[in-house]
Amino acid sequence: MPEDLNWAIGGEAGDGIDSTGKIFAQALSRAGRHVFTSKDFASRIRGGYTAYKIRTSVDRVESVVDRLDVLIALTERTIDENLDELHEGSVIIYDGERSTMQDVEVPEGMVGLEVPLKRLAEDAGGAIMRNVAALGAACEVANFPIDNLDEALEKRFGDKGEAIVANNRQAARLGQEYVEENYDHEFGYELATTDSDYVLLNGDEAIGMGAIAAGCRFYAGYPITPATDVMEYLTGRIDRYGGKVVQAEDELAAINLALGAARAGARAMTATSGPGIDLMTETFGLVATTETPLVVCDVMRSGPSTGMPTKQEQGDLDMVLYGGHGEVPRFVVAPTTVSECFWKTVEAFNLAEKYQTPVFLVSDLALAVTERTFPPEAFDMDEVEVDRGKVVDESEVDSWQDEQGRFQPHFPTADGVSPRTFPGTTGGAHMTTGLEHDGLGRRTEDTEVRKEQVEKRQRKVDTAREREEWDYREFGDPEADMLVLSWGSNEGAMREALDILAEDGYRVRFISVPYLFPRPDLSTEVAAAEDVIVVECNATGQFADVVEHDVLERVQRVNKYNGVRYKADELAAEIRETLAGDAATQDQEVEAQ
Repeated sequence: MPEDLNWAIGGEAGDGIDSTGKIFAQALSRAGRHVFTSKDFASRIRGGYTAYKIRTSVDRVESVVDRLDVLIALTERTIDENLDELHEGSVIIYDGERSTMQDVEVPEGMVGLEVPLKRLAEDAGGAIMRNVAALGAACEVANFPIDNLDEALEKRFGDKGEAIVANNRQAARLGQEYVEENYDHEFGYELATTDSDYVLLNGDEAIGMGAIAAGCRFYAGYPITPATDVMEYLTGRIDRYGGKVVQAEDELAAINLALGAARAGARAMTATSGPGIDLMTETFGLVATTETPLVVCDVMRSGPSTGMPTKQEQGDLDMVLYGGHGEVPRFVVAPTTVSECFWKTVEAFNLAEKYQTPVFLVSDLALAVTERTFPPEAFDMDEVEVDRGKVVDESEVDSWQDEQGRFQPHFPTADGVSPRTFPGTTGGAHMTTGLEHDGLGRRTEDTEVRKEQVEKRQRKVDTAREREEWDYREFGDPEADMLVLSWGSNEGAMREALDILAEDGYRVRFISVPYLFPRPDLSTEVAAAEDVIVVECNATGQFADVVEHDVLERVQRVNKYNGVRYKADELAAEIRETLAGDAATQDQEVEAQ
């Protein structure tokens, strides 16, 4: 019996794939099982292949794998799309009474279950519940107590009335009973339940939750995949704390609305993806030169241009590190797990206000749409600390005024961080322009003042380097000669790949980097390793370039850019192949000598 179960439902966009997957994921998490989800969806409202996959275990899971045990196929294409992951003994549930499914051929060695999903759903009250009937069939296959579905169905359909909830419960049970009565087969699965209590959350939701916890009270954004869920999470929730969400007419308006709110004293944020970051670029410099605290979230997707809006990529690193005309001091923070999306969001707001500069919070599609289970204490609100930086009130403002009693919002301090007042502070009235300015915020072309202000703004980054902990997360064998570096959502797959590599005799040290600027000094770690491999989801190796720039040594690269996230077993194989190729090259060089 496998330690974990890999389940999926697939069909066309508009078939309710996402809501069905969420219902099952919630049922599993409420039953005390760990869950890790993955989505494959087309960039259209209807049509095009889409799937929702769940890996579940009583132990923690951090990645998808190349194995699929139970598949609910709503279309024949679903079987073809997942053929490489199906194996001997895999169970395929499909509705053989549908005209499009009557010619389905179940691959040899697999178990096909023809279940009249539409007819069973109609018996329960409506054909629309066929997916829920399929969930009931899956519960029987996986030996998962169907009562665990009830609470998830209540959460999904409760606002539609008790009758709808009851009909869905009936549809699930009809699906379960049909398999039980018509298939005398030992499927070999048993989804044990535990007493654990887990929270199920995806990366976008964690960012939204972190923003509220951090005191964000204004969000402006324009809908764009895969960042929209940040705005959807905040809508309605932030209002309970006196906040406001504004859906702007475009990304230009969104970032400038957020900038205005931040100037007014609110903790403000916007979120977008690559195309939106392009449009916002001009404002990056305005945020930096006016020394306005602002969090800009970039949830990366495949590019360039419109690219593949619903596919994975980490191609925006160069943009967030270097984007914008002139020299723009900034911080770039990249969460590596769903739970870190919460904590790094809190940290991003603190950094923005402590150093009065834009902070890029960089996520990606794999983090955004992945739903994972966490114990509630993973998001302990008592651990959240809010630091609003060098804000001065009426009792302090006079110490930052010039001889004429004018407040100096851009005073060239030793640490680069000037005093800040909120609107309405007596004695703190001031102006600021996007033009170069003096300490009072008045425009100037004086060469000495220009030099002074540029150096002042840059000093903030140097100060932050000294005062903050720009650390990394480390896994595996700290004494290993092989070092793997990565950033963003690759951490989970790499952590599981470590176990696979260890079984093959490879000793690996893995460092996951959440701070991209400023970033930790990795020169000692790289120098101590014989082999250094950088793993990322882009074609050119943007983080590898950064590492080579910092340590002045060449590194090896494992890159993926086909729009699909890394899987643990796939990543382990890529690393083995890279090492084998390097060894072969060294042998050839020795022979040539």
